[in-house]
Amino acid sequence: MELGNQSSVSEFVLLGFPHLHHLGLLLFLVHLLIYLLTLAGNVVIIAITWADHHLHTPMYFFLRSFSFLEICFTSVIIPKMLANFLSEDKTISFAGCILQDFFYLSLGVSEFLLLAAMSVDRYVAICYPLHYMAIMSGRICILMVLSSWFGGFFFITGLIVMISRLSFCSPNILNHFFCDLGPLVSLSCSSTRLVESMDFLVAAVVLLGSLAVTMVSYSYIVATVIHIPSDKERRKAFSTCSSHIIVLSIFYGSCIFMYVRPKQHDGLDITKGVAILNTVITPMLNPFIYSLRNKLVIQVLKDALCWKK
Repeated sequence: MELGNQSSVSEFVLLGFPHLHHLGLLLFLVHLLIYLLTLAGNVVIIAITWADHHLHTPMYFFLRSFSFLEICFTSVIIPKMLANFLSEDKTISFAGCILQDFFYLSLGVSEFLLLAAMSVDRYVAICYPLHYMAIMSGRICILMVLSSWFGGFFFITGLIVMISRLSFCSPNILNHFFCDLGPLVSLSCSSTRLVESMDFLVAAVVLLGSLAVTMVSYSYIVATVIHIPSDKERRKAFSTCSSHIIVLSIFYGSCIFMYVRPKQHDGLDITKGVAILNTVITPMLNPFIYSLRNKLVIQVLKDALCWKK
């Protein structure tokens, strides 16, 4: 990735939450706890779905992949944010800022593509249960996960190269707690119309495209489930999808607000609040949402704890 701009700026100052600077230590401890819970929760999901043969199914393969992606995603943002809570020096180099934005956006896009793939997996499991294992073979599952990763970097690379070639002049104070695209572009002293248009297009294609795949999948799921004669089987079918629907709602709601709208430099304080939900809170909640609403995962976890005793 070539950083070929003519900027006079060599670093940015991450403004963060200026009204809360006096609470730096408290914010550090709270976010450190959240980060550790996020890591622990996702590592536990990866471990138990890998170790127990009952969970060697496509559904849990996707869940394990999603947990690993969440660890990478949060690790792009939170460690630097923790350092800034304790340090007076809240700067980040130009190259560091571009790279943080690149990995944040790429991994974020990969998450949405993987969530869409998980929706397709649930569609096949419920609508074609007798052919599920044949359709969702190990090769197909690996291909879908790799495509999600590749798609994330494919969609974002061109956009980041365009941003890296913008000119940045004074001031260099970035009104955010990480190098998000909107606040970064708003600091440019060159024309950003093409970059903003490209950003809007990529966000619309990724978010709305993956949402369309998800909605079509779940429309077929609902149509199939309502024709199941047994109430117990209907509840079981909906139960396997409920966790995924909750996660989807949080992800799509926050990201559509943040990115699928023009003039992102407006309302940055509100955007920072939504970004906290998207980058800090949601990754912590996801392991608990998936585990607490999944009886098989809970049972495997209980068995593991009892075995250790």
